[in-house]
Amino acid sequence: MYSVSQLANLLDLSTYTLRYYEREQIVKPDRNSQGNRVYSDLHLQWLQFVLKLKEAQMPIVQIKKYAQYVLEGGHTAEARQGRYTDYLSGNGSIRLQRSLPTTSEIFRPLCSEVS
Repeated sequence: MYSVSQLANLLDLSTYTLRYYEREQIVKPDRNSQGNRVYSDLHLQWLQFVLKLKEAQMPIVQIKKYAQYVLEGGHTAEARQGRYTDYLSGNGSIRLQRSLPTTSEIFRPLCSEVS
């Protein structure tokens, strides 16, 4: 388990950014008995994926919608794939498309397990 500051250091982000992602419901950290945010390895992997989407210039609004689908569970896989495919087809930049994960990387079990 990671604290906010530990995870921020691992991802090279500010703690403010992690809290922003929580407010925007892109990530939902667990809480320890003192009420502090704690993150698991699944949270770390999910946020690494989110950062890849950001690097590829996917708008935060689309990332947020994608995250909502993920948090709803595996039954949203088709909607997630549609949103991601729509983004890829609408994005004319080959460079950006190459920097995005492939659809097979996205739809591995991890994405439906992050809470």
